[in-house]
Order: sequence, then C-alpha cells, then structure tokens
Amino acid sequence: MTPSFAKRALFSLTVLAAFAAGTDAPARAQTAADGASLQISWEVRNRFRMFREERDFTLHVDAMRTGNVLAAEQALAVQSDGRGWARNTLSRLCIDQTGKVSEPCTRDGAKESYLTPVDHPVSVRLTGTVPVGAVCAWTFDDGDGPRQSSADCSEPVSLRVRYGKPTVADVNVSSAEAPQRATTEIAVRDVLIAGLGDSIASGEGNPDRPVALADEGFCFRSLLGGPSNQYFRPSRAGYNGTRACENTGSDALNYWQRRSAQWTNQACHRSLYSYQARAAIALAVQHKHIAVTFLPLACTGATITEGLLGGQRARECLVTRNAINCEGSVVGQVADLRDALTAAKRRQAGRQLDLILLSVGANDINFSGLVADVIVDAGTERALFRRSGVLGTVDESRSALARELPQRFARLREALKPLVGGDMSRVIFTTYANPTFAGGATCAGGPGGFDVHPSFNADPKRLSAVSDYVQNEFLPRLRDIATCGGGVLCKEAARDRMTFVDTHQTEFTNHGFCARAANDPVFDRECFSAKGNSFTTDLVEAANSPMACGRGASEFRAYAPRARWIRDANDSYFTAMTYPQGVSSAQPSDIHDATWGILSAVYGGAIHPTAEGHAAMADAALPAMTDILGLADEGDVARQPLQSPSR
Repeated sequence: MTPSFAKRALFSLTVLAAFAAGTDAPARAQTAADGASLQISWEVRNRFRMFREERDFTLHVDAMRTGNVLAAEQALAVQSDGRGWARNTLSRLCIDQTGKVSEPCTRDGAKESYLTPVDHPVSVRLTGTVPVGAVCAWTFDDGDGPRQSSADCSEPVSLRVRYGKPTVADVNVSSAEAPQRATTEIAVRDVLIAGLGDSIASGEGNPDRPVALADEGFCFRSLLGGPSNQYFRPSRAGYNGTRACENTGSDALNYWQRRSAQWTNQACHRSLYSYQARAAIALAVQHKHIAVTFLPLACTGATITEGLLGGQRARECLVTRNAINCEGSVVGQVADLRDALTAAKRRQAGRQLDLILLSVGANDINFSGLVADVIVDAGTERALFRRSGVLGTVDESRSALARELPQRFARLREALKPLVGGDMSRVIFTTYANPTFAGGATCAGGPGGFDVHPSFNADPKRLSAVSDYVQNEFLPRLRDIATCGGGVLCKEAARDRMTFVDTHQTEFTNHGFCARAANDPVFDRECFSAKGNSFTTDLVEAANSPMACGRGASEFRAYAPRARWIRDANDSYFTAMTYPQGVSSAQPSDIHDATWGILSAVYGGAIHPTAEGHAAMADAALPAMTDILGLADEGDVARQPLQSPSR
C-alpha cells in the first residue's frame, strides 16, 4: 500500500450524537461466534456523491422515511414554504454550473475523486441485543493490515474503506455476560449513472433557485408598438434598471441578467429537481451499501442530432458574481460522456458505466412548436412566429415522427451501445406524459394559466388536435422505437431494446396544466384567473401593482404542492422568467421587447413537469433502475459481484 493511500485509509473512531435510523438490517456474510443475536450493521455515508455535505443527503433520507419520491417532494415543499429545497444545495455540489466536475471534490472534509473514488466513508455499529455497558474491540482488515480500536458498543464508528476490495469487520464484545463475537464483510458498490436527454431530462421549468419576484411591474412592448400596446408584468427583485419601456439604458440587460434564476447548469437548465437526479438520489437513499455517482448531461432544447450526437446552442448565459458568460454553445452529450468515461478508465481501468437515464424525441418532432401553435393566438404574433419557425403543425410533426425519428434513434443506439457494453437494456428510457389531461379528459383550453402574455390563449381546437396526436401517435410510436417493437427494425433486437418506463403516465391524467384544486396555494387560487384577467390592464396602476388580485407577485411559491404537475405559461414566467438565447431568428431588440415574453413561455418551462411531476417520474423509473442493477428488494445487498477497479 502506498504512503498516500495509507494516509487516506487511516482509521478514525467517531462518536455520533445521532446516528441515522434504519441501520439494523443484517449485513451480508454475517456470522456470530455463538449464535447470539448480535450483528454488525453498516452503511455508506452521504451516498449521493454529487452532494459535498452529508446534511444535504440526510435531508432526503429523512423526507423519504415514510413514502416515495413524490411524498418526499411534497413534504420538502411544505418544509421550505414552497421556496424549494434545492436553493440551498446549489452551492454545495461536486459539479459546478458550467458542468465541470470538481476533481478532486472535497466531501465532508475529505478530498475524493468524483468519477474514480478509491475509498468510501462508512458508518458501522453493533445491533441486536447489545449488553448495557459492553465494550467493543473492533478490527477492520482489507488485506493491508488490521486497524483496531475499542469503544462502548452503543457507539457507532466511522471509517473509510477501500473501493474494490472487501474489508472484513470483526468485533469482540466484552461485558458482564459471556463474551460474544460477530464478523461481516464490508464491500461498497459505487454505481455510475449518466443522465442524457432533453428538457424533460434536464428539469426545465424548475430552477434550483427560482427567480425572486418584485411586486412592482416591468414594462413590455407588444409587437405592434406604441404606448397603447404596452403592458406590465411582475419584475425581478433587485433589478435596478428602468422598468418603463422607454430609455432602457445600456446596462439594463446586465442588471436584469444578474437577477436571473439559478440552475445546476445554466446553459442547459439542468436541475436537481429533474426526475433523473431525483431517481439517483432515491436509489442512494434506499440502498445503504452502495454509493451513487451521478453525471448529469441532459440539456434543454436537445434533439438527437443537435444535443446528444452533436453540440447545440446554450439556452441561457451563465451569470456569476464577476462575469456574464454567453459563449452560446454546448458540447454534444454523448461525446461529453465518452470523454468522461475515457478519463475515468485511464485512472481506474475497471470503472464502467452502470446505467444511462434517457428521455429524448420531443424536440425532434418539434413539440415546442406545437405548444406555440396552441397558445399563441393573436394574428400578428402568429404570422411573425410562423415565418421565423417558432410555430409548428401536427402534420409537420407527424412527418418527422415517421421519417426522421426512427433513423435518429438508430444512430443514437450505435453511439450508446459501446458505452453500456453492447446491452441497451441498461439504457432506461423514461417516456413523456401527456401534459393536456385533467380529470382523465383533455383540458378545455382558454386563457387561464396563459395570460402572462396578451397574445396567449390555449385554442381549444388546436389543443385537442395536439393532445390526440400526442396520445395516439407520438407516445405509442416512441415506445415502439425505444423497444424495437411495432415494426421498428433493430440490428439486434434482443440487445437493442431499451428498458422502457411509462407507468407514470396514468397519474398525469389527473394533473395536466389545467388541473385545479381547492387546496392549491392561495396565491394561485386568488391571482391566476381561469378567465384570463390575472393582470392589471391600467398602465399607471400596473406599473406599481401588476396583479389584479391586489397581492404581490413575491407571494408566489414555485414549489408549493398544487394539483397541476405541468407548468403553464404563468408558472413558467413566475418561476424562471427565462430570456432564452439563440432559439429563434426573431430575437428581441431589448429586454422590454414583447418577443421575450413569448419565447420565455415557449422555451422557459411552460408545458413541462413541475417538481412534483418529476418526482412521480422518478418513482416510475426507480424500480427499473433497481432491477437492472440487481439490487435486492430490501435495499441493502447488491446481488452482483463486487468489481475491483485497477489502481
């Protein structure tokens, strides 16, 4: 053993004031010298390795004690007063907002390689009928010499164990009763999971730190121009630029951008609320003998061609304390993943990718164009955005679904297969839910939830046509393409089928964008009018109080539990207020231009799942992840043999 590794592997005895509950499940290879009930229980600490600090992981452990991911999200939402649990976690991650992995990453005071860990922190304790006052003589041996210590048997011990090499834990119990002995094997399995895909995969619409809203109004011009075609909507809190449409000033955009919502990755709108991150966290919570290394790469706006197999334009500028970076491009996700795996295997030859979480295809058939076609109702705006390509039609989407999507998936398969050992069942494709259902029927349409922009109105006829197309054509065809069914030809069907997840779709039939309930947040019930008159129309009054209900916009809570699990346009503006970069040739001339209002609703999270929706998707994906990884039902023992990474 090298001196540097020996230093890292030094055993330390730690008395824990409060040890996490649920550690009394028997460890594998458990033996007791005389058949007594004493056993050694152990668990990996801070098992979701993207978190630098254990308190962030413990938050989810506590929230999931009595339920699934959805119940945990709802509990955390109440606990945070609807402000969101991730807002405080954002600064404590092993991956920064540019997507760069911190190597090494300091986690709970210890420097670790994020992608290629050499050891893991574990907590060990004696369980069963432990004699009062008994003293435990502990020995931990990984083959490089034993580490020994003694302590009261009621106290857990903490140590770091080598990855890829089992550590034998042995304890001799001395008490007034007969001496007892127990032994077990500690073998941590580190699971490497990559998240790929589009806005549904990235968590679009759910910034880790939502935009802070001001109660005052901010002026937008309409496309027709002139004082009579101005309107006010809530401003960003802390914005010191001109809120009136005239005399914007050269620094207005900088002031505005510095008050933006914050994301795990700004350019791709990656969020800890995404179903992929939530499923990875939940896997770590449920299985105490594994660690989860999650690599989020999904990017909002991604198609298979531009986003996964090739680069794409960034969605938004990265705003830091010292600079605003608008480089405008993002590396292709597959190439990014391939580079990360190559670097990891260079340091640790046995390191491999265990799972890929994937959702993609909606942008390939221009789903955002269908959304725009439904909600942009005014003739002038429709004409402009038809020419600039923002609007799409069902016929155009149907053509792409039939001709382009199967071919693109074939290319994606060939790119992903080498990364998963040729077995595409290790790619878990979590499909979309139809966002237009509530009470089992298609939403009726109308301006409710969309009146954040004067030209918006969910046209009932176009909405019905899109809903039918999504439900009866797009979603079934996507399943066939992912699973090599329905006449879709795959080179080697048995190994080319992705693991397909769609059990969440049934739940979404009651939680579409038009769903309302008596226990929705008070602000929603009083201020978001179903009739489309949520905002003050008098310009003088609206400049100071834009909400018609008389409440301040700062009362809106992006992460409060509500009936709708799909964000409408009002939600999108009040949660993220995105000013997207480079998504259309019809770019606004300044931040007061009404084009921003349209683009931010279409590309900033409208008709995307809320945090509750993503939690429901995570609950659907989790059983497939557990099954493919070969994890036992009780969530404690991995059935697959330990893989020994090269050092």
